[in-house]
Amino acid sequence: MDDTIAVKVTDLHKDFILPQNKNTSIKQTVVNITRKNGKTTQRVLDGVDFEVKKGDFFGIVGRNGSGKSTLLKILAGVYAPTSGSVAMNGSLTPFIELGVGFNPELSGRDNVFLNGALLGFTHKQMAEMYDEIVEFAELEQFMDQKLKNYSSGMQVRLAFSIAIKAKNEILIFDEVLAVGDEAFQQKCLDVFETYKAEGQTVILVTHDMETVRRFCTKALLLHEGKIKKVGHPHQVASAYSELNLTEIERNMLYQTTQSAENHLGLEINYQTKSGKDTALFKCGDTLKILMTYMKRTDFQYLVVNIYKKSGEHVTGFRVPAEKGKTIVDLKLLLAKGKYYTLIQAVNEAAEAIGDVVIGPDFVITTDRAPDIPGWSGLVPMDYKVIES
Repeated sequence: MDDTIAVKVTDLHKDFILPQNKNTSIKQTVVNITRKNGKTTQRVLDGVDFEVKKGDFFGIVGRNGSGKSTLLKILAGVYAPTSGSVAMNGSLTPFIELGVGFNPELSGRDNVFLNGALLGFTHKQMAEMYDEIVEFAELEQFMDQKLKNYSSGMQVRLAFSIAIKAKNEILIFDEVLAVGDEAFQQKCLDVFETYKAEGQTVILVTHDMETVRRFCTKALLLHEGKIKKVGHPHQVASAYSELNLTEIERNMLYQTTQSAENHLGLEINYQTKSGKDTALFKCGDTLKILMTYMKRTDFQYLVVNIYKKSGEHVTGFRVPAEKGKTIVDLKLLLAKGKYYTLIQAVNEAAEAIGDVVIGPDFVITTDRAPDIPGWSGLVPMDYKVIES
């Protein structure tokens, strides 16, 4: 496997065999002895293929029953696939289900060491991490109580704290933001910010599309056991939202989207202030965005958003779209890094017409930001050292 790949999933299938005759009593058991016990096969995953590169923040989304949890359990080694393969290039820490790896009869302290052993860490290594784990979980006064006396929120905080402090090269999180109070959820988001800046490989399952848009560098939409879409997180998030529309809404959106895809013809180009085509700029330069499109009566504006490739939303604004060509000048008071535009046609009522269109990347090559890998700053700020 290519050394840049962290996870490679190839033609993955998973079937479950379901018995049709249930024995609900002794009499039913005796009767069923003389019957042929029929079984049916449920296919949960059907030919799933994807790759996660090292440093990716990879989102997996899909409606309930789409096969997400089964996929994660196969990645974590809980289930074996019916066919296909999973290749891992690095050690793995899974956070896939509340209670997995925990013993309710043991204390919180003992469960920390038990969970660490299951993740491949020695007792000495876990002892060195123990204080940080407990401090992050904010459970200092409860660590000698049995886990069965913890609330579900306390268990999640402990499990999440172990996962992030005893982390391996690949981290898997399943609906980590679905349980816990607002303060805990903010802690999770802060950790995700750090992971993204550091280039930590993360696989995240969530129903929160804002989290996908904010953090993920790539995403996958799973539907009825198959991959429906994989690629840019904004496009995957939009496809997921479409799945949750009513049938009438979906038909209306399909007609509008098909029309926009076929006839919008939006093209996006970048130039310097003097009109030279380029994708390279310095901090403080003027970026000229040229947008050409077919003149239509069903939209009147273009909403222009700029994102940094590391996921941060830089700015957004609406411009008129009536003449088939719109040009915008922006002064790039931004930190060094790679950026892109994301543009959506909308009508007077601010209703989206068609899919978002992702423009090419542009790069800001110089500024005063620290020259470190994964730098995720947005704005270069003046500073003065007054003492050193």
